[in-house]
Amino acid sequence: MKFPNATPVGAARIVTRRSRPGWAVLVLAAAMLLPLSVAGQVTGAAGSAPGGAESVDQPSDQLVPPTSASDFTSMQLDSVLAGSWRSAADRARDVYRHPKQTLQFFGVRPDQTVIEITPGAGWYSEILAPLLHDNGHYIAAVPAPASAAEGRRDDEALQRKFAADAARYGNAHILAFDPRAPVLGPPGSADRVLTFRNVHNWAEAGTAPAMFKAFYAVLRPGGVLGVVDHRADDDATLAAVASSGYLPTRYVVKLATDAGFTLDESSDINANPKDTKDYPKGVWTLPPTLALGAKDRAKYLAIGESDRMTLRFIKPVAPAPAATAPCPACR
Repeated sequence: MKFPNATPVGAARIVTRRSRPGWAVLVLAAAMLLPLSVAGQVTGAAGSAPGGAESVDQPSDQLVPPTSASDFTSMQLDSVLAGSWRSAADRARDVYRHPKQTLQFFGVRPDQTVIEITPGAGWYSEILAPLLHDNGHYIAAVPAPASAAEGRRDDEALQRKFAADAARYGNAHILAFDPRAPVLGPPGSADRVLTFRNVHNWAEAGTAPAMFKAFYAVLRPGGVLGVVDHRADDDATLAAVASSGYLPTRYVVKLATDAGFTLDESSDINANPKDTKDYPKGVWTLPPTLALGAKDRAKYLAIGESDRMTLRFIKPVAPAPAATAPCPACR
């Protein structure tokens, strides 16, 4: 399943980098233009100050230019999250999913190639694709063929979303992969691979090891794998919680380290201490699914979305070859 007129991953990335201003240039331009836009007002204020009073270096009501790439990314994320294309229902999920903090934790920047694995109907696509539109590359990797009706509906919804709004999704790419032998692009072509609440499905289907190996293959050395999923209690076994949607953190860490990754850091950004993880319909009892319908709805809404692990893994950079000692006998 592919986005109409999509360009192959490798070619799209080359075109993107060549035709758009560099990352450092963008940050520098933002830093230069904003002060220029207010310079006249600042100078005027200094010239008319009575008694030679000192001028204000930076008026409090003026924009402060970004001083680093992280500042610029923060500004871009704020702009995207406030975007009019995001529905009220999707915005309501921000309080549980913490998209800005999560993407910053994963080190996402607007100039990167980011692959999101199985994005569903596109909750994170609405954030990532516009963020990466001008200087990066967003790839939505979807299983093909989608075996479940829900998966097919999500894929169709994602295609409609992308096709209907070229200004925000025109540079996005949908890539189909075989879940049992996944290939997510040319080796070493991605800066970030992200997946949100999907590992429990792969664990149940028996495809999780293959997926993590594919993540490792497509990431460049030093690239980051970001994983968010429903977190089981620390003492839970995989067998005991497999059908609940929750997973032991140590199981996910082992999947990644077995594939070659190093665990860089874990975060409680998406933790929810109200989640007791003991519901009739597993994690799907909670919002947004609310599998029990009207039964105890207020109770589950008060709990909110699930308690989640947020893990950042790094594909190690190969060490530099050791220096060869001089050979005295060779002189």
